[in-house]
Amino acid sequence: MRSRKLGTITIGQAPRPDITPILDAAIGAEVARLHAGLLDGLAPAEITARFAPVAGQPELITRLLDGSVVVIDRAAAEAAAAGKLAELEDQGCTTILLLCTGQFASLSCRTAWLVEPDRIVPPAVAALAGDRQVGIIVPLASQVGSEAGKWAGLAHPPIYAVASPYGGDDAAVAAAARGLRDQWADLLVMDCMGFVEHHRRAAAEGADCPVILSNALIAKLTAEVL
Repeated sequence: MRSRKLGTITIGQAPRPDITPILDAAIGAEVARLHAGLLDGLAPAEITARFAPVAGQPELITRLLDGSVVVIDRAAAEAAAAGKLAELEDQGCTTILLLCTGQFASLSCRTAWLVEPDRIVPPAVAALAGDRQVGIIVPLASQVGSEAGKWAGLAHPPIYAVASPYGGDDAAVAAAARGLRDQWADLLVMDCMGFVEHHRRAAAEGADCPVILSNALIAKLTAEVL
């Protein structure tokens, strides 16, 4: 088998200490890794100048190396991601995983296998849910509208709650999940790569129903590709 090398792209700064353990648990240590971030090496002023949200346009939330959180413009992130993909391919990555569940329309690789969560998680959830009601937890209220299109394949329009994975408050996540269950959600999806296992546990305890952690699902599928 030809040599395998995994590249990851976070929309923030790499490496991501919250997401990397989830990848490591699913992907064998024999697979070489290279982590990159769209905001790597940028000072706060540079991030603001190049990635500041545009009023009325889709936004994404991400984490920096110092643990702080920023909200950036999705279109600017997509443009920057295209360049990062090329860089990772030039460095020998055979599979590249985008560490973001946001919708991107134009990303592609020359030869590497590109894994985009926004193209995988929604149809997988639709297949698992069948005719059941799906509830979705997003980190930004603006994403209820801007990310709605990717869930068109569900049998019923999803219901939403907002809770950030970056606030360190599991109680807020549990409350969001409980609110969705009160609206008769049968299955919950944590629609941000920043949600990790303790968030999933809090949501599951709050809602007493199955909860899908997007990054864990994607890590397992990426492991199969590798």
